[in-house]
This record gives sequence, C-alpha cells and structure tokens, in this order.
Amino acid sequence: LDDAMREVVAAFAPTETRRVPLAESLGLALAQPLDACLDAPAFDNSAMDGFAVRAADVANASEVSPVELPLAPESRAGGAWPSPLPEGHAAPIFTGAPLPEGADAIVVREDATRGEARVSLRHPSPVGHHVRRRGEDLRVGMPLAEAGDVVDAGLLALLASQTHAEVEVHRRPKVAVLVTGDELREGAPDERGTIVDSNGPMLSALLREAGAEPIVLPRGRDTLEELTESVRAGLEGADLLVTTGGVSVGDHDHVRAALEAAGVELAFWKVALKPGKPLVFGTRAGRGAALGLPGNPVSAFVTFHLFVRPVVRTLLGDACPWPALRRARLAEAVQHSIGRTELIRSTVE
Repeated sequence: LDDAMREVVAAFAPTETRRVPLAESLGLALAQPLDACLDAPAFDNSAMDGFAVRAADVANASEVSPVELPLAPESRAGGAWPSPLPEGHAAPIFTGAPLPEGADAIVVREDATRGEARVSLRHPSPVGHHVRRRGEDLRVGMPLAEAGDVVDAGLLALLASQTHAEVEVHRRPKVAVLVTGDELREGAPDERGTIVDSNGPMLSALLREAGAEPIVLPRGRDTLEELTESVRAGLEGADLLVTTGGVSVGDHDHVRAALEAAGVELAFWKVALKPGKPLVFGTRAGRGAALGLPGNPVSAFVTFHLFVRPVVRTLLGDACPWPALRRARLAEAVQHSIGRTELIRSTVE
C-alpha cells in the first residue's frame, strides 16, 4: 500500500500559480511565503476597560486608602487619538483603545469608583499591567506563512489583518469523474435490477472538500468502445481522471482496457488492500493521468482518501498531502488476513 501511494503521488507536481483575491484562497496552498506588513498590535493599547494611569501615581492605592485622581479626557477604540496624560491624572480607557502618552498601566474598572471629575482607585497597577504593547504579537517582516501552507479560516484572517488583499496560490486542479456501470441509475423511480448511483455525488463532494474542481462526465456504459471515448473525454482538460467500477476481472469490466486504448500507460493494477484491492493507476504521455477506483461505495470512499486526495493536495502545492494518522487502542479484537493492509471502519471515543 505505501509503495503504491508513493508511486501515485510522485507522478504529479503542483499546478501553475496565480494571484487571487484573499477571499478566494480558502483551502488552497500558498505558492510563496508571506511576511507581516504591520506591527500587531499597531500601537500600545488597553487590554481592559478601566483607567490609564502612571503606575507611580497609584503605587500606594489600597482598599482602606484609595488614591483619588482627577480625570483626563477618555480614550476609546476608533475615537480621536488621545491627548498625553498629565501627571497625577487618570484617563478613562476602553478595551483596544490607544494608551495615552505618559500612561504606563491600567487600573481595571472593577477597582475604581468614578465621580463626575475624579476617580477613586483602590488597587495599585504595576508598569505594563493590562497594556498590550505595539508589536508584541507581530513585528514588520516576521514570517506569517510558508509556501505550501494551506489557507484556512484562521490564516485567512491573519493575512487580512496584515493587508494581504491578494495571494499567490496554486491553481485549483480539475478532476474529471467517470462513474461506470449499466446497473446504475439516478435517484429516479425504481427499475428492476438497477441501483442508485451514490459514487458520483460522493466523489464530487469529496473533491470539493479536498480543494479540486470536479468535472462530472456522463455515466460510462459497460462497452469497451463507449468507455474508451468517455476516458478520452475525461483525460482532456483535466489534471486527473477518476473512474469508479469496471476495474476487476468480470466480463463487463472494461476500464483497464479503455484506459490503455486511450493511451494511458498503466503503472499498476490491484493493491494489497481491503477494501480497495481492484485499483488501477496510469499516466498518459504529454498530459493526463487516471485512477480507477472500485465500484463499491465503501471501497471508493477509502481509496479516494488514500490515493485521490493526496494527489489533489499535491497538485495544490500542499506541503503535507498525506492523510493524518492517529494511534488508538482497539476496544475489541479484529481479524486480519496476512499479506495485505486491512482498513476497518471504527469510531473513536
């Protein structure tokens, strides 16, 4: 299994890059590193609602002997830039508001009693207390993200806060989806001997989740001639063709032959894996590659995550395209056949 996964991913390289608006970059991988453009915070500001003071002016404040100071003009977030704080004064201040010049500490509102022109402060506040200093989170030039980092909501917010309105990312790959099988139908009235197709909707959803643009082809019929034409159509204009069904050894399983007829050189067929043994992979000279997944929906789901998703993430330039693995302790014994990897559905508690 590991050899097959590595062989598949090694056949692909990241797509070309392009600049896109930041809002359109969600789920894509950055093509270049990005640095901070602004200090964060951009200015010294208050972390609490309260009163901006000089620490020395309130050093002796206590519950039994509060310090009373005259009020200076207030400072609030989004308001006018505050005036310097006169010695022996306290300025009302609100969370996120700029710290007046001369102030070096905050006494929180809960430790104060405000009058009309003066405030009584019942606790001391050391230098820097409840003050967020300019640049304590980020300094101009500090790295924000590396090439290959995937833009999630958190990174997007960080980049927006640093005025990165556009970013260089790898193009979203196009993946053609060809579901095969004469027995399949849409979710229409029942026809004897048919089953509703779930692979098509599932793969389209999984591809979108992975960051690809799915191209859903008309359902493939179980004849070599028609499948070959469908395969050719899927290989054109797509970075990857994904098929489901028709890759086993039945009389009506023509996907392998159709791939070869369309110019695909097969790298392997069958993997020591359960579920998902009948899987085929190949590439076409010039442009085009194909992964043939089993038709069983569970097998298709499993092999998508093991093979297709890492390819999509590689095309996107993701620095970590592989599935995340976690160790867990089995709650009960399981049977395992020697000579192949078996994946067992489970829940994590």
